[in-house]
Amino acid sequence: MTTNESIHETVREHYAERIKKDASSCGDDCCLPSNNLYPETLLTSVPADVSNTSYGCGDPITLASLQAGQTVLDLGSGAGLDCILAAQKVGETGKVIGVDMTPEMIERAQVNAKKVGLTNVEFRQGYLEHLPVADNIVDVIISNCVINLSPDKEKVFKEAYRVLKDGGKLSVSDIVTDGELPDNVKQSLSAWAGCVAGAVDTKDYIAMMEAVGFRDIFIKPVFFDKETVDSALADMKLDVQSFSKEEIYKTVYSAKITAYK
Repeated sequence: MTTNESIHETVREHYAERIKKDASSCGDDCCLPSNNLYPETLLTSVPADVSNTSYGCGDPITLASLQAGQTVLDLGSGAGLDCILAAQKVGETGKVIGVDMTPEMIERAQVNAKKVGLTNVEFRQGYLEHLPVADNIVDVIISNCVINLSPDKEKVFKEAYRVLKDGGKLSVSDIVTDGELPDNVKQSLSAWAGCVAGAVDTKDYIAMMEAVGFRDIFIKPVFFDKETVDSALADMKLDVQSFSKEEIYKTVYSAKITAYK
């Protein structure tokens, strides 16, 4: 039986191990990998060893349409790539805050930001369900394949709503589903760490956002190819005989999600 504590601990240990091994990308046992997440021109401003340390499933930076002077919050900032890209977009008059629960990720993110010479970005350790951020100070929230990892997503959305200014924007890439996942997938801790078990139906995702006050919610699906899903399921060592792979192909996908306070 999975619990909130066991999920947090499994996810934290998983990503700590990934960054300790200096894994350069998500691989098969992280969020479902997707090639060429960002436009080439967006990554030319950061060193390869920084841009290659990505654990996401999309490009929230382009989706957010960031402007100079904005304050940006990254939910689950990992090794800091999205924070660094955001900091370059908002410029010296703007500010970026990254929050992550894994100390090893915070340490790597700080190193990466220093490599790029940024002074307008900071990283704070904390849970998305209890953000170490003051009320009503953020213009834009970004996140890249992390909200699905939370065992209490409605609390994450409540916290996101709390820290956003009126009119503020939520702009995230995340894993969601079209329908219910099999029980053995939902109960698998390795599938939680792999960004599958914690994914919820799009309708439920929207309902949680609406319940805390978000408006103008827009979700655009980006489906994975069969080879990507096969490799992810194999690595998670799930009993794929107990459900149809075809169901998973059609059920799990990445999504571009925007909403406003």
